[in-house]
Amino acid sequence: MNEALPDVPEVRVVGLPQLTSGFDLVERLDLPMHLKVHGPLEPLGGEELASLAEDINLKGRGGAGFPFGKKLRSVAESAIKKGIRPVVVVNGSEDEPACRKDTVLINRAPHLILDGALLVAEAMGARQLVIGVTRESTQRSMEAALAERGLSNRRGSPLRARVQRNPIRMVTGAAASLIRSIDGGPAVPPGRKVSASQAGVGGAPTLLSNAETFAQLAIAARIGPDRYRNTGLYDEPGTVMLTVSGAVARPMVIEVPTGVPLRYVLQLAGAPAMPQGVLTGGYHGKWLDAATVNEAIVSRDSLAAVGGALGAGAILPITQETCPLGESLRVAQWLADESAGQCGPCYLGLPAAARGLADILNGGGPAALEAVKQVAKSVKRRGACSHPDGSAMFIESTLKAFTDDLAAHVLGNGCGRPVEGVLPLFEDGQLPLSIMGGQSEQETGPSRQKIFVDWTLCRGHGLCADLLPEVFELGADGFPTVAQAPVPRFAEAKALRAVRRCPALALRIEEDTRGSSPSRNNLPVLSQGRGRRALGSGR
Repeated sequence: MNEALPDVPEVRVVGLPQLTSGFDLVERLDLPMHLKVHGPLEPLGGEELASLAEDINLKGRGGAGFPFGKKLRSVAESAIKKGIRPVVVVNGSEDEPACRKDTVLINRAPHLILDGALLVAEAMGARQLVIGVTRESTQRSMEAALAERGLSNRRGSPLRARVQRNPIRMVTGAAASLIRSIDGGPAVPPGRKVSASQAGVGGAPTLLSNAETFAQLAIAARIGPDRYRNTGLYDEPGTVMLTVSGAVARPMVIEVPTGVPLRYVLQLAGAPAMPQGVLTGGYHGKWLDAATVNEAIVSRDSLAAVGGALGAGAILPITQETCPLGESLRVAQWLADESAGQCGPCYLGLPAAARGLADILNGGGPAALEAVKQVAKSVKRRGACSHPDGSAMFIESTLKAFTDDLAAHVLGNGCGRPVEGVLPLFEDGQLPLSIMGGQSEQETGPSRQKIFVDWTLCRGHGLCADLLPEVFELGADGFPTVAQAPVPRFAEAKALRAVRRCPALALRIEEDTRGSSPSRNNLPVLSQGRGRRALGSGR
């Protein structure tokens, strides 16, 4: 199994370094070394800073890709309108197991990030700066950098600056979670969607952006927009920081100009010459199949055009020797575990999607596939944060990218390949127990029950689809779209409930005993007719 990535893996650069300048000289650029490498930085006015960000088309590097200049203007306008000084927040909460680029920058070049944050704070008249982190190493490095600059959180300071340490959780990195924790609450989304630009820390307009974004702004402010645009693509100039792991010989963080072929980045990290697929953008990202990988180049728009995503800058190839659905199931189960537990689409939907994906791998057939698709569709745009949306996108991309393997599992006996665990998870993460044989199959083993619809009795009440969405979906006529389907093991209790509550007594369950002996944990075996009536009387 792939081991967890260290906080600071190997760092490489393609072309001339910008963010990683000086990394060949020292392990960490303290303030004197930072100034020797990058030189002094003159302050800029608010309009100058916004224009600079727009000239270089700077977008957030945390995943969402929101235009930084637009965000800066929005915060400034809100602060003026309300008569409140804004707050600046650096989001260094890098909580995906496959992402380390912000952690590398905070550990090795913290002053470059502070340069950008302080430029913004001075331009907008902010009196509070908070840097959000989740790791001990990043906390130490950033606190040392603040001390080297003489910045503190003391009352009366012209700029109060501090580090906010939160637990390592996927939802911790959400902007709303970080703001809530800064205000003294838990580091989870508040359950309501409020723009930080309008009301963030303490209700004040807040400019919150990713650590790399502030570092890129500092580089552009030093060298100017013309020189900055000389690197990379015309419409997406500059460099990007990527974390490359998965099935590679040398996991690394690499700074590359936009426009570099993705296959060249993979080659540098020692990826297979013909990977089965490449996950782009991290665990809220999208898969590229083997044929598309050779067409892809590193940029937000270019990756999106071929079905991928830049996202949080994580690139993860897998080999031809591993089961891609099994690899994805490991991630899907981790994503489900990372739920804040505050809203149904996340707390209930993501575990249901992971169980459905496990059911596909364990012989659930077309019904299991349709159930996964339905669950993934139902959780999107309904959560308190972006976690269910990103997780659903990952699952949908998995089903789209690996159609041959999907067909082998849905229509046959599986792809026959093991799950190697090449996608990194945290050290306490476990293989999905249903894949590697470490768990009882009571909930995740192959289905042994089938549910049937008796069309002579069905009246289209639709209750079955409400109680058992993993199996039943209603057609345009209001009737179930399947006449019979396997019951996923995790849904057996719900299937029994659906049979009992069907107003027309049109459902029955039978045991499929082919190839195995009956299990004492199975649902009652019902014969046609008499069994339907007996269960129906128990409503």
